[in-house]
Amino acid sequence: MRPLTDQTPKPLLRAGGRPLIDYQIEALRGAGITDIVVNHAHLGDQLVAYLGDGARWGVRIRYSPETDGALETGGGIKRALSLLGERPFVVVNADVWSDYRFTSVPTTSDRLAHLVLVDNPPHHRQGDFCLCGGEVGEHGGPRLTFSGLGWYHPALFADSPAGAFPLAPLLRAAMRAGRVSGEHHRGAWMDIGTPERLAELDRRLRRRDCADGR
Repeated sequence: MRPLTDQTPKPLLRAGGRPLIDYQIEALRGAGITDIVVNHAHLGDQLVAYLGDGARWGVRIRYSPETDGALETGGGIKRALSLLGERPFVVVNADVWSDYRFTSVPTTSDRLAHLVLVDNPPHHRQGDFCLCGGEVGEHGGPRLTFSGLGWYHPALFADSPAGAFPLAPLLRAAMRAGRVSGEHHRGAWMDIGTPERLAELDRRLRRRDCADGR
């Protein structure tokens, strides 16, 4: 996302006149998720200054800073576990936008993860994982793209070391054990990974607001 992220952290980039993270917080609150942990590294002080304690959204926000350098997705979650409790928690990537409603939290105790998958976008035609009968795996059907939205049980990270590590190897190991469920979200979703896609989302949201009379 450079040069946009040289001065602004990704969650505070704006689309539709608002920071991306506003949409995520409102979707979480709409699903009754009001205890939120924000993991941050690059320009994290701007996030803290903007979000505060979350009171203006009706949520409670706490922070897990990556003070020793970028920890990747797995390492960042591992570091934040002390703030997340012992039950499954939802993780939302900073650079996605979606109309997903966060209502499918897994209820079976044997699941280590539940992933939201979407149709493959033009920039990722090969997809990531397969979904068959509610189970996510690397083989067994048409491939879909991981949306960056998912639920994880703390036990998924139990044997992981502290420090930086990616999330994908943990998920693949859990898939091989038959412990990852998933769903196919067919609604709106965008990966905001480039300035061009951010501009596209901005146009889309402004058209929507105009249609709604806002």
